[in-house]
Amino acid sequence: MEETKIAAGSIDEYIQKFPSEVQEILKNLRKVIKESAPDAEEKMSYQMPTFTLLGNLVHFAAHKNHIGFYPTPSGINAFKQELSEYKGSKGAIQFPIVKPIPYELISKIVKFRVAENIEKAEGKLKKKNLKFV
Repeated sequence: MEETKIAAGSIDEYIQKFPSEVQEILKNLRKVIKESAPDAEEKMSYQMPTFTLLGNLVHFAAHKNHIGFYPTPSGINAFKQELSEYKGSKGAIQFPIVKPIPYELISKIVKFRVAENIEKAEGKLKKKNLKFV
C-alpha cells in the first residue's frame, strides 16, 4: 500500500486515501476513540488523525503493514503488559493489519489519557489558585 504524498485536510480525507480494508480499520479506530473520549476534538496534526482534550490525547496512522497508534509514552507505560505482544517504541504502538485490532485495549488507553490530561489541567489550575470547572 503506497501512501499518497498529498496532505489530507481532514480525518475523512485521510481515511479515503487507503484501500477499503484499511479504511474499515481506521473508521473503527476513530469510532472507538470518539466513544472513549466523547469531549475530545478531532484534527489533523503531523499529517495524522489526532484527538485533543486539554492537549494532545492520541494520534493514529495507517502504514504499509500496520496501524500506528500514538498515545504518548505514559499511555504505553501504563499498559506495558497488555501491549507486550506488539512492536512499539517509547511513544508508538504498531498493530499489524493482518491481525485483529485490540479495540477494547485502545479504549482503555484513550480513557487513561483523558484522565491523565484532566488531572494535568487541574494541577495547572491549582497552581494558579483557580478552581477547575
